[in-house]
Amino acid sequence: MITELKQIVEEACRRGRRRLAVACANDEHSIMAAADAYHKGIASPTLYGDKPLILSECKRLGIDPEIFTIVDEKNDVKCVAMAVNAAATGHADILMKGLVSTDKYMRGILNKTADLFPAGSLLSHVSVFDRVEQQRLLCVADVAVIPLPDFKQKVKIIGYLATIARSLGIDCPKIAAIAPSEQLLPSVVSSTDGAILAKMADRGQLGDIILDGPLSLDVALYPEVVKEKNVKGSRVAGDADCLLFPNIESGNVFFKAATHMGGSDVAAIVVGTKVPCVLTSRGDTPLSKLYSIALACLQVK
Repeated sequence: MITELKQIVEEACRRGRRRLAVACANDEHSIMAAADAYHKGIASPTLYGDKPLILSECKRLGIDPEIFTIVDEKNDVKCVAMAVNAAATGHADILMKGLVSTDKYMRGILNKTADLFPAGSLLSHVSVFDRVEQQRLLCVADVAVIPLPDFKQKVKIIGYLATIARSLGIDCPKIAAIAPSEQLLPSVVSSTDGAILAKMADRGQLGDIILDGPLSLDVALYPEVVKEKNVKGSRVAGDADCLLFPNIESGNVFFKAATHMGGSDVAAIVVGTKVPCVLTSRGDTPLSKLYSIALACLQVK
């Protein structure tokens, strides 16, 4: 089982290089991450962007531009369209966001004529965090794409969480449906949805997973809190592998608190598309971008 983000890179390396298309690769962090992915043996990068600028950045960073295929395009929307087309037509295994806004990147992915997003699919976002104190990883969704998932969307997101967790070697992932309290609150949607999802999981309707809800964040993650609150009968409390957040506000706040205040490293990808799509913040570190590329490599079919 993979217990650290750096082990994702090691596993991706064992599986061999994947073709990486970086949309609008004009920034230092994207170029550094793509170079690291090349030197680690996990990716063969094609950079779509302003070629003179990319070459200038490579020179400044001491990176040999010959390790890349560079496609010159100064317009960011066109860069996204070209990279998306490469992924949709089988010329790239992974798509990655560079120095372009998330809305332009997502519009490119969702463009029906691009044929990267299958009809009837659900686009979602899964993040994986290092939990150094417990020597394990934590999968989280959705913090960036779906503002307020309805019940059917939550079921689909659970499937995505389980798939990512299994790619990390967690055969039967433990998933916590997060709510304000571990007590069932009939007037709170996240609470009632969590209880229904837990019963569905008990009856095998959600596949080979263990899911409990509603669970508050502290109860889901910390055994000492489970003991203090005297929570009984849960196989997930204090031992969650995955967190299902009820809305983008709670998930996004968790993501940013964990990365900026908690100093956690993270890997993040968009799922539901024909190929995995790396979606990190423009402010994320090159290391987080490298981890995200590696996580995407593990999802390539």
